[in-house]
Amino acid sequence: MSSYTLTVPEKLYRRAEELARLTARQVDEVLIDQLQELMLPPLPGDEQAELDAMRALSDDALWAIARERMGDDLQDQLQHLMARNDRGLLSPVERGELEKLVERGNRLMLRKAEAAALLRERGHAVTPHDLAGGDD
Repeated sequence: MSSYTLTVPEKLYRRAEELARLTARQVDEVLIDQLQELMLPPLPGDEQAELDAMRALSDDALWAIARERMGDDLQDQLQHLMARNDRGLLSPVERGELEKLVERGNRLMLRKAEAAALLRERGHAVTPHDLAGGDD
Protein backbone atom coordinates (compact mmCIF):
# COMPACT_ATOMS: atom_id res chain seq x y z
CA MET A 1 0.00 0.00 0.00
CA SER A 2 1.03 3.59 -0.52
CA SER A 3 1.16 6.04 2.35
CA TYR A 4 -0.56 9.38 1.98
CA THR A 5 -1.52 12.06 4.50
CA LEU A 6 -5.00 13.45 4.06
CA THR A 7 -6.60 16.28 6.01
CA VAL A 8 -10.34 15.75 6.47
CA PRO A 9 -13.02 17.94 8.02
CA GLU A 10 -13.60 17.30 11.73
CA LYS A 11 -17.22 16.25 11.15
CA LEU A 12 -16.13 13.61 8.64
CA TYR A 13 -13.43 12.32 10.96
CA ARG A 14 -15.91 12.04 13.86
CA ARG A 15 -18.27 10.03 11.63
CA ALA A 16 -15.40 7.72 10.63
CA GLU A 17 -14.49 7.30 14.30
CA GLU A 18 -18.07 6.42 15.12
CA LEU A 19 -18.24 3.83 12.33
CA ALA A 20 -14.89 2.41 13.43
CA ARG A 21 -16.12 2.06 16.99
CA LEU A 22 -19.41 0.43 15.89
CA THR A 23 -17.64 -2.03 13.62
CA ALA A 24 -14.60 -2.70 15.84
CA ARG A 25 -12.20 -1.49 13.15
CA GLN A 26 -9.54 1.18 12.86
CA VAL A 27 -10.49 4.64 11.53
CA ASP A 28 -8.10 4.25 8.59
CA GLU A 29 -9.82 0.97 7.62
CA VAL A 30 -13.20 2.70 7.58
CA LEU A 31 -11.88 5.57 5.47
CA ILE A 32 -10.11 3.23 3.03
CA ASP A 33 -13.29 1.15 2.64
CA GLN A 34 -15.30 4.27 1.89
CA LEU A 35 -12.72 5.51 -0.63
CA GLN A 36 -12.64 2.13 -2.35
CA GLU A 37 -16.41 2.16 -2.63
CA LEU A 38 -16.30 5.61 -4.24
CA MET A 39 -13.61 4.54 -6.71
CA LEU A 40 -15.39 1.45 -8.01
CA PRO A 41 -16.84 1.65 -11.50
CA PRO A 42 -20.60 2.24 -11.51
CA LEU A 43 -22.85 -0.80 -11.50
CA PRO A 44 -25.59 -1.34 -14.05
CA GLY A 45 -28.82 0.38 -12.97
CA ASP A 46 -30.67 -2.80 -11.94
CA GLU A 47 -27.81 -4.02 -9.76
CA GLN A 48 -27.38 -0.64 -8.09
CA ALA A 49 -31.12 -0.39 -7.48
CA GLU A 50 -31.09 -3.83 -5.84
CA LEU A 51 -28.21 -2.82 -3.55
CA ASP A 52 -29.83 0.51 -2.70
CA ALA A 53 -33.08 -1.26 -1.77
CA MET A 54 -31.19 -3.42 0.73
CA ARG A 55 -30.86 -0.41 3.05
CA ALA A 56 -34.57 -0.78 3.86
CA LEU A 57 -34.27 -4.44 4.85
CA SER A 58 -34.37 -5.64 8.43
CA ASP A 59 -31.26 -6.97 10.14
CA ASP A 60 -32.71 -10.50 9.92
CA ALA A 61 -33.16 -10.17 6.15
CA LEU A 62 -29.61 -8.83 5.78
CA TRP A 63 -28.23 -11.74 7.83
CA ALA A 64 -30.09 -14.15 5.54
CA ILE A 65 -28.48 -12.54 2.49
CA ALA A 66 -25.03 -12.46 4.13
CA ARG A 67 -25.31 -16.22 4.81
CA GLU A 68 -26.73 -17.12 1.40
CA ARG A 69 -24.85 -19.72 -0.61
CA MET A 70 -25.01 -20.96 -4.17
CA GLY A 71 -26.64 -24.39 -4.15
CA ASP A 72 -24.39 -27.46 -4.13
CA ASP A 73 -25.69 -28.54 -7.55
CA LEU A 74 -24.77 -25.18 -9.09
CA GLN A 75 -21.37 -25.17 -7.37
CA ASP A 76 -20.69 -28.66 -8.75
CA GLN A 77 -21.74 -27.57 -12.23
CA LEU A 78 -19.54 -24.47 -11.99
CA GLN A 79 -16.51 -26.50 -10.90
CA HIS A 80 -17.11 -29.04 -13.67
CA LEU A 81 -17.33 -26.34 -16.34
CA MET A 82 -14.28 -24.52 -14.99
CA ALA A 83 -12.26 -27.74 -15.09
CA ARG A 84 -13.34 -28.34 -18.69
CA ASN A 85 -12.48 -24.73 -19.52
CA ASP A 86 -8.99 -25.14 -17.99
CA ARG A 87 -8.44 -28.11 -20.31
CA GLY A 88 -9.82 -26.22 -23.34
CA LEU A 89 -12.76 -28.59 -23.75
CA LEU A 90 -15.75 -26.24 -23.48
CA SER A 91 -18.32 -26.16 -26.24
CA PRO A 92 -19.92 -22.80 -27.10
CA VAL A 93 -23.06 -23.83 -25.17
CA GLU A 94 -20.98 -24.79 -22.12
CA ARG A 95 -19.08 -21.51 -22.34
CA GLY A 96 -22.39 -19.66 -22.19
CA GLU A 97 -23.45 -21.75 -19.17
CA LEU A 98 -20.14 -21.01 -17.45
CA GLU A 99 -20.48 -17.28 -18.07
CA LYS A 100 -24.02 -17.30 -16.62
CA LEU A 101 -22.90 -19.21 -13.52
CA VAL A 102 -19.94 -16.90 -12.96
CA GLU A 103 -22.22 -13.88 -13.32
CA ARG A 104 -24.69 -15.43 -10.88
CA GLY A 105 -21.87 -16.05 -8.39
CA ASN A 106 -20.59 -12.50 -8.78
CA ARG A 107 -24.05 -11.05 -8.10
CA LEU A 108 -24.40 -13.27 -5.04
CA MET A 109 -21.04 -12.11 -3.67
CA LEU A 110 -21.98 -8.49 -4.32
CA ARG A 111 -25.26 -8.87 -2.40
CA LYS A 112 -23.47 -10.67 0.44
CA ALA A 113 -20.83 -7.93 0.65
CA GLU A 114 -23.49 -5.21 0.70
CA ALA A 115 -25.46 -7.03 3.39
CA ALA A 116 -22.30 -7.41 5.49
CA ALA A 117 -21.43 -3.72 5.06
CA LEU A 118 -24.92 -2.65 6.11
CA LEU A 119 -24.85 -4.95 9.12
CA ARG A 120 -21.48 -3.50 10.14
CA GLU A 121 -22.88 0.02 9.77
CA ARG A 122 -25.68 -1.03 12.12
CA GLY A 123 -23.14 -2.16 14.73
CA HIS A 124 -23.04 -5.91 14.09
CA ALA A 125 -19.81 -7.90 13.99
CA VAL A 126 -19.73 -9.88 10.75
CA THR A 127 -17.14 -12.63 10.46
CA PRO A 128 -15.90 -14.61 7.44
CA HIS A 129 -17.68 -17.60 9.02
CA ASP A 130 -20.96 -15.68 8.77
CA LEU A 131 -20.39 -14.98 5.08
CA ALA A 132 -19.55 -18.63 4.41
CA GLY A 133 -23.07 -19.53 5.47
CA GLY A 134 -22.20 -20.81 8.95
CA ASP A 135 -25.12 -20.84 11.36
CA ASP A 136 -23.43 -21.98 14.57
